[in-house]
Amino acid sequence: MDHKMIAKQFLITGIIMAVIAMGLSILFRIQLAWPDQNFPFLETFLGKWAEGGRIKPDFYLALVTIHGTIMVFFVLTAGLSGTFSNLLIPLQIGARDMASPFLNMLSYWFFFMACVIMMSSFFIQTGPASGGWTVYPPLSVVAKAMPGSGLGMTLWLISMVLFVASSLMGGINYVSTILNMRTKGMDLWKMPLPIWAFFLTAILGILSFPVLVAGVVLMIFDRSFGTSFYLSDIVMGTDILPNEGGSPILWQHLFWFLGHPEVYIVIMPALGISSEVISVNSRKPIFGYHAMVYSLIGITVLSFIVWGHHMFVTGMNPLLGGVFMITTLIIAVPSAVKTFNYLATLWRGNIRFTPAMLFAIGLVSFFISGGLTGIFLGNASLDINLHDTYFVVAHFHLVMGSAAIFGMLAGVYHWFPKMFGKMMNAKLGYLHFWLTFIAAYLVFFPLHFLGLDGVPRRYYAFTEFEFMKKWLTVNVFVTWAAIMAALAQVAFLFNFFYSIFKGKVAPQNPWEANTLEWTAPVEHLHGNWPGEIPTVYRWPYDYSKPGHDADFIPQTVPFSQTMSSNLPHDFEGNAEAEKIQQDWELANPVEENKG
Repeated sequence: MDHKMIAKQFLITGIIMAVIAMGLSILFRIQLAWPDQNFPFLETFLGKWAEGGRIKPDFYLALVTIHGTIMVFFVLTAGLSGTFSNLLIPLQIGARDMASPFLNMLSYWFFFMACVIMMSSFFIQTGPASGGWTVYPPLSVVAKAMPGSGLGMTLWLISMVLFVASSLMGGINYVSTILNMRTKGMDLWKMPLPIWAFFLTAILGILSFPVLVAGVVLMIFDRSFGTSFYLSDIVMGTDILPNEGGSPILWQHLFWFLGHPEVYIVIMPALGISSEVISVNSRKPIFGYHAMVYSLIGITVLSFIVWGHHMFVTGMNPLLGGVFMITTLIIAVPSAVKTFNYLATLWRGNIRFTPAMLFAIGLVSFFISGGLTGIFLGNASLDINLHDTYFVVAHFHLVMGSAAIFGMLAGVYHWFPKMFGKMMNAKLGYLHFWLTFIAAYLVFFPLHFLGLDGVPRRYYAFTEFEFMKKWLTVNVFVTWAAIMAALAQVAFLFNFFYSIFKGKVAPQNPWEANTLEWTAPVEHLHGNWPGEIPTVYRWPYDYSKPGHDADFIPQTVPFSQTMSSNLPHDFEGNAEAEKIQQDWELANPVEENKG
């Protein structure tokens, strides 16, 4: 199947899962805002899980668990990376399809089945998994621990194995395609930054996801075959469980070895997308292209040696904690490089405030504000006080959730004409951006203060504790802001689906961008280009070049056609090309004074 169609399938499925996840979050936010009130409509929709109009504690935990699982894995990982890797990799490197179209199609269907199985757990008697999206033992291993530890947990595990299989098939395909199928002239340093981001993200997934699968297999053994990898010395009521010798800390090591790279598996594609959108709409070359690539590589390497900062409170050796603290703080350096380069690209740019550009700038805003709070959590002595409080919730929802979602939305608005051959309505896009941007800060910024006061997350009825009661009005405020954020998405959904059928027909290159995908016809062709694949001559960020009559030069334009704007470093040491350029400048002396 054509890669563009598979990209659409990932996108539509991701949008559906995002709507479901947001609906779940509104449900548990109602419980947090009005913990002592009954809402009869909840019983109408949820039946036995909200008898009397109040959500049951077990179901509240299930809502939190499935919301986190869907958002992290099905929306921000598969929905984001699956959509744009499939759409852009062949188009931006000049390939007719993925290296293995069959594997590509299989990747989507494994992802689809993972979604179906995860959602099916809402329709079983004991309900979905409810041990948190990190599924720490013993809640995830002892089937009788709580209702969600039974069949719902089994379905969670099956779903995740299918999801990981999907991710591995996709990742291997992406890496193979980028390494082997670039068109003539497209060397590594001429690749657009989204391709670098997708490439390194795929490597991250290939190396880290199998560790999660290994951990899940051990968990299945503990659940079904009486082993004790994660269990030891547990008493339930009057029953002494037979397990001995295992440790739930082992699961935490295995989970976070994937879990922390997962943060970057989520955010790096969004950063790559934003690099492209910001450069195109600033009408400037991306600042520090090589630094951007090296910072992505740095993040990729470092992300494998920082997982321990999630485990400062597990009693690890302080020396080991210090090592993880230092590596965690070091990873802030390449992240800061990227932020600085975004700001430098925007500086004095001829900015076009398209909806895509606004969402890309919004990503930068969330990345900065969420990144700053990450410094607190990377520091062992501070993290011990903030661990498992709403401060953590606020941090990762800003830097990983909101930033990645904004990057994804920037990509949707920017490449919608390429996906569907139609333009989205810009006014609805502006409405969508401002409501979502404001609501996201109203939701997550106040949560920092709950965390600083020591309010733990995932508590069903926090008002039972005297010192937390004062935060009730803040929770009401946050819940109304969350409802506002949800309503803002109605504008997007209407705009998205209406534009597919009734939108204005898109021109071939609506944003006047340089990259190869905009040289392909608007009509979708299997193979992307009707004849020969275009040859690449230059890097993808030749915007507003002094001496040129237009403010963009596509990658397919040879230097021989832009003699008035060529610069010495354009030729990367190609002596013959430099000689031709020097001869031309001698023959055209007026051009010698050009900036």
